[in-house]
Amino acid sequence: MRKQEITRKPRSRLQIALAAVALSLVVAMALPLTGYLAHDAGLAWAAESDEAAKDSDDVNPRAEYWRAVRQGTEGYSAVPGPEAGVLIQNGGENWRNTRNGPLFFFGATMIIAVLIAIAIKHMVKGTDRLEGGRTGRTVTRWSAFDRVIHWYVAISFIVLTITGLSLLFGRSVLIPLLGKEGFAAWAQIAKPVHDYLALPFAAGLIVMFLLWIPKNLFKSYDFQWLKSLGGKHAPAGFMNGGEKVFFWLLFFGGIAITVSGFYLLFPNLGWVRESMQLAHIVHTASTLFLIAISLGHIYLGSVGVEGVLDGMVSGEVDEAFARSHHNLWYEEVKDTAKPATGSSAADTSTAAQT
Repeated sequence: MRKQEITRKPRSRLQIALAAVALSLVVAMALPLTGYLAHDAGLAWAAESDEAAKDSDDVNPRAEYWRAVRQGTEGYSAVPGPEAGVLIQNGGENWRNTRNGPLFFFGATMIIAVLIAIAIKHMVKGTDRLEGGRTGRTVTRWSAFDRVIHWYVAISFIVLTITGLSLLFGRSVLIPLLGKEGFAAWAQIAKPVHDYLALPFAAGLIVMFLLWIPKNLFKSYDFQWLKSLGGKHAPAGFMNGGEKVFFWLLFFGGIAITVSGFYLLFPNLGWVRESMQLAHIVHTASTLFLIAISLGHIYLGSVGVEGVLDGMVSGEVDEAFARSHHNLWYEEVKDTAKPATGSSAADTSTAAQT
């Protein structure tokens, strides 16, 4: 009898130990679940409190406080400066969603669509050749100063376009290609180049506008050109209807870019954040639009139409080009036509042999 009791005691102790370990494990697993219970109980209590608040005239002062903070209500701050008393400026989130949402999507879509349209046009139709080929006689179209200001503005715009698009689409396009370190190195170059070139570009743009406004005032025959979309023998003066439309789009778009860019370049002049956010949206949207239409201008002015580029390189255009694309202006200057010289003459002889 005593031997049986002796043998049972170790077993009971072992069972107690195992039961304690099992209980500890169960408690250890169950304790975290109490957080969910407390959370659910808290939600239920909050819902009851909200219902009670609705039934009463009492308003949670903390809710009113944070509502005022999110709405940008200004409080007291010992730090001087515009909006120093505003704790949270909720417009920043709206600006970020606009920039990374519709502005990003529609801007990229517009530029890609223009590039696709240009590619399709060139594959289907190719370069618009001069009827009957070049004559070998030229008329002066652009002065040296006109050409210098054009190329100054054009090259500045291309550099600003490359650096600006790099900053806008860098996270989505360049980081996957260059990596974070590579993009960071490029951004350190692109950002200051974009900023420092902005004012010289704006100055050149203003000079070009003042210089070319008289050439781009609309005349009655320009609407005939636009109605026929520049069809065969459409009437045109020094600038045709399409070129005038592009000029005025560039004019108003350039004003939008310049004014909004001024806001962004000089934030320390006391602008409020809402005005800078709006300036950034205007700056980006107008720039993307001008980039899209400039792609068409670059194509037509280089390989799209034969003879256009000659005017901005040498200042002279072939008589056949002037007669075909600017017939009213050609009638004014045809008596000043002269034989082509230099590379133009070589191109003429080559065209004649072929």
